[in-house]
Amino acid sequence: MRLQGKVAVITGSAQGIGKSIAETFASEGANIVISDINAEAALKTAEEIKIKYNVETMSVVCNVAKLEECETLIKAALDKFSKIDILTNNAGITKDNLVLAMTEAQWDAVIAVNLKGVFNCIKAASRSMLKARQGRIINIASVAGQMGNAGQINYSATKGGVIAMTKTCAREFASRNILVNAIAPGFIRTAMTDKLTQEQKKTISSTIPLARLGEASDIAKAALFFASDDSSYITGHVLAVNGGMYM
Repeated sequence: MRLQGKVAVITGSAQGIGKSIAETFASEGANIVISDINAEAALKTAEEIKIKYNVETMSVVCNVAKLEECETLIKAALDKFSKIDILTNNAGITKDNLVLAMTEAQWDAVIAVNLKGVFNCIKAASRSMLKARQGRIINIASVAGQMGNAGQINYSATKGGVIAMTKTCAREFASRNILVNAIAPGFIRTAMTDKLTQEQKKTISSTIPLARLGEASDIAKAALFFASDDSSYITGHVLAVNGGMYM
């Protein structure tokens, strides 16, 4: 049990990659704070994980784009568990369009959640970690933030920003034994990619050396590595989990 007794806050964790990370952490003994904008789904996921893995859980509704809600999330976690060992910034949205067609609203919405949201959660959670002189922060970036992606200037910009934020925070927090790392997923099989046609999936797979989409569990296993003692001498790193799509 690599995370026995640890407390993990995971944003955007009612479903998809976030839920897989929460389950993986719980399977290793961590108590889990499910955070999501969908209250019903968050509560359901928290209850499922509590029963399945015999750990303590709670759900907190949070729009990460709003600092006050992130502060409320962290306060709720501290009130229940008295500490936060692991913060995983997973919450994110897409509003894709080509540069000339992208609206200001599409740009602002993605920046607010994917970039500002990560800053908000780190700012809110790092205070208790600094006092405790230990912690792990795991940011979910994207291959789009490393190589760019047509039609995703807003999303790519946020994920590139998350990578830069990861490196900056790693430098700022290292003296307090707070490790900050990022995972850059490629195309992962989720509810979002399930909406793609078979032809679209075939086209995407042709750009990936391993010739297939990844699974949410692939990202969860990478997150577990960063959350555990196995990565105790790693900080400021970006781990690409993309099947070789970007090297």
